[in-house]
Amino acid sequence: MSVLITGGAGYIGSHMAHHLIQAGENEKIAIIDNLSTGVEQNMPRGVNFVRGDIADQALVSKILENEKIDSVIHFAGSVVVPESVEKPLDYYANNTAATRSLIEACVRHGVPNFIFSSTAAVYGTPPTIPVSEDSPTSAESPYGRSKLMTEWMLQDAAAAHGIKFGILRYFNVAGADPDGRTGQSTPRATHLIKRACEVATGKFPHLTIFGTDYDTPDGTGVRDFIHVSDLVDIHKCVLDRLRGGGSSLLINCGYGRGFSVREVVAAVERVSGKSLAVELAPRRPGDLAAVVANTAKLSKLLDWKPRHDDLDKIVETALNWERRLGR
Repeated sequence: MSVLITGGAGYIGSHMAHHLIQAGENEKIAIIDNLSTGVEQNMPRGVNFVRGDIADQALVSKILENEKIDSVIHFAGSVVVPESVEKPLDYYANNTAATRSLIEACVRHGVPNFIFSSTAAVYGTPPTIPVSEDSPTSAESPYGRSKLMTEWMLQDAAAAHGIKFGILRYFNVAGADPDGRTGQSTPRATHLIKRACEVATGKFPHLTIFGTDYDTPDGTGVRDFIHVSDLVDIHKCVLDRLRGGGSSLLINCGYGRGFSVREVVAAVERVSGKSLAVELAPRRPGDLAAVVANTAKLSKLLDWKPRHDDLDKIVETALNWERRLGR
């Protein structure tokens, strides 16, 4: 069995690589990453790492053929909502067009399984909370639209060419590997818990809260935070399902409950024992008031249960990683 992880030096991709190796199933792992945001040192030993871009179809085809890849887990792409509003064409190039090239290479080489990291941003402002997979998709940012278009491409390719897929709509991924092997290392990362932990460790003087006038209990945005280790465990369950003859699926990945920005700040203060300096700012373009997952389908289709679904524990692993980076 051989799997190609795109973006495998990045935040979630490196966790995926460590998780597959730890599973101990004689899995051969290849990684392609252009290192624009990924960190080579976060990858585990024993993987075949190729520095390159997924839009380079000749390079991808070479990897698929030489490594006899049977499954692709696709993480590579751009992920910052406000940035996508400023640079929409970059997001359509990096997310949509590049993934089209990757899917075409998989079709040409007969790769049967494709797992795609999508996003809750495809829903836009959901009519009901929590939001289920059959809710209308109405992405409100280029980031969300770039991912939604990729979902459509993958589904169409699957219908035409027999690929089996897993489309995983992430809510807010947070935390770090409990064993300290990898974590969110991107200097420009905008993830809330990451940024709050950077403030707690003295790397930044304050945390900016964007928007305090949302229609939420405390006026700040509410998100469903899922620990990155639980998220990659879901990917492994989907991989096993597809390889075992199971059908394609599209699922939300979250815990089914939300925390506000102010609640996250309070959690970081509790865990770190430090008070965070906070600055208030207007809403950012593309940000939504509240997004929380309906996880009924996840529970029904997969033999999976969360192991890290505690906000303080999520913060603790993120904070430990941030301290490690500061050494």
